[in-house]
Amino acid sequence: MSSPFTLAITGQSLIHHDVRQVQDGGFAAVKALIQRADIAFTNFETTVLGRHGGWPLKGSYFGCSAPVVLDALKDIGFNALALSNNHAFDLGPPGVLSTLEEVAERGFLHAGIGVDAADARRPGMKSFSTRQVALVAMDAGPGPATMYAADATDRRPARPGVNGLKVSRRFEIEPTAFASLTAIQDIFQSSSMERGNYAQPHDPPELRSADEIDFYGTIFSRSSKNRRQILVDEASLQGHLSTIRRAAAEGAFVIAYLHHHHWEPNWREVPAWVQSLAHACVDAGAAMFVSHGAPVLQPIEIYRGAPIFFGLGNFLFHLNEGETVWSSPDVWKSVVATCRFDASARLQSIDLHPVVIGGERLDAENYHERIVPIPAPKRMAMEMIEDLAARSQSHGVSIIVDGEHGAITSY
Repeated sequence: MSSPFTLAITGQSLIHHDVRQVQDGGFAAVKALIQRADIAFTNFETTVLGRHGGWPLKGSYFGCSAPVVLDALKDIGFNALALSNNHAFDLGPPGVLSTLEEVAERGFLHAGIGVDAADARRPGMKSFSTRQVALVAMDAGPGPATMYAADATDRRPARPGVNGLKVSRRFEIEPTAFASLTAIQDIFQSSSMERGNYAQPHDPPELRSADEIDFYGTIFSRSSKNRRQILVDEASLQGHLSTIRRAAAEGAFVIAYLHHHHWEPNWREVPAWVQSLAHACVDAGAAMFVSHGAPVLQPIEIYRGAPIFFGLGNFLFHLNEGETVWSSPDVWKSVVATCRFDASARLQSIDLHPVVIGGERLDAENYHERIVPIPAPKRMAMEMIEDLAARSQSHGVSIIVDGEHGAITSY
């Protein structure tokens, strides 16, 4: 018979340092909080440079880590990792193979990458005491098509990579701007090969009507107003929902995970397509939906009894010296969310514990020295919870400010 259980969720872990030797009382308190949970989940926002080697496939935003960082995550208390994100392919297929090898060796529940598409789509499954937990992890980019896992055909070998949720980005623009883009394209597209050349290494995007143009890989459509649309491919979506349905039908507690960088202009807002996706995952049987990518806290929703964490920001965020693009104070603030479920896996409550990476001096440009999270000071913690409560209220969630943490007890 199953028992009640707790599940701790944190922001993403972009980890390049072994933090086991960090002697800090605040960090010890955060670790103790995570270690009290039966299941502790984060996104492993990097790739492992291990036995299979690899080569950098990015410029400024490249990142890889030694296998020892996985030991550091275990020491913190994590036992479940999503692996599908924009850094998972930074070393190419060799990095994917090394990550799979090292994560499996340490016994993490994991999902989101694989030796081919079928393997990458497969849910991670692991028993925690009497509870069977399934993790379905996907990434929606944007990223090169070559980062996503592919099955072998009679003419192509399999490609290790990331489990992708296929989406397309289309820009609707007013007629005058559309005409200008069309004129520019006509000037330089003097032969049928020009479009083909710029399509490599990807296949050209598909056009749906004469009111659309492929402007060197980006779709623009003529419209009465200017806006960006993220369109989820229906076949890709249904494939992921089928995976969730099967895992739920087998009696597993299913965590559905999404990583993406298709943020709103205000990063703190929830994209409408992500909310629709989260609801679809829960309708298919997911007991929880978690998303990362935007490096800031986003609202929380409870849908049909399932908690939806649209974005918990960063838990670990290791930068290189001189990297200052992430200077916003919001990048360094997050919460550890502890969810309590009864023996029937029904949500009972959620506690939200504010943390801040590197301490409260968020005005100091020492971003590369911000190594570990600590509990947010009282005033900052209250401000963080009050802000999150105000934004979650529009999603029907009431967060109670209880001293230095928040609580969700009714929904």
